[in-house]
Amino acid sequence: MTSERPASCVDVQDCGQDRLVYRVTLPPEAMPPVPIRALEQAWDAAHEAAASSAAAHRRFSFLGTDGRIADFDLDDRDARHWAGAVDRVAGLATLGGISLCLRLLALVDLMATSPWAFGFMTPKRDGARLDRALFRAAARAELTEEARFDEASLRRNLPERLSSTAFQQPFTGVSA
Repeated sequence: MTSERPASCVDVQDCGQDRLVYRVTLPPEAMPPVPIRALEQAWDAAHEAAASSAAAHRRFSFLGTDGRIADFDLDDRDARHWAGAVDRVAGLATLGGISLCLRLLALVDLMATSPWAFGFMTPKRDGARLDRALFRAAARAELTEEARFDEASLRRNLPERLSSTAFQQPFTGVSA
């Protein structure tokens, strides 16, 4: 049986003045998994891009399963740089690139908001090194309609020995 998805699920509109709009025919929760290595490369590229000065403003418009449109504006300077890095590495004009971008942004959100994830990070002078198990889980985990990781799905994809709540130490100085 063949997929009923259109040939292109992403339409990119250049609005000038460094403003891009991505219209995506699927909601965030329908994004496909991505290769682990692609997520690692996006992480590295985002880390390098954080030092650059300019980044295009990007807006994502997702068509929900109920027909509603969900808009996500990347107003945050760092998020714009991270999306730009994904665009250079994988291309945001593809469904895979959009999924990769959402997963990278969800990974940064996870690091900032989920104390249980601290055990998968090693602080470095210039940011953080992430455990490969976290990259693997993030590449496969389901996303929510808010484009965050579904925590239950993420934890299911983590090794049991590491997914416990034993890692609760504070973590500071995270930057991508």
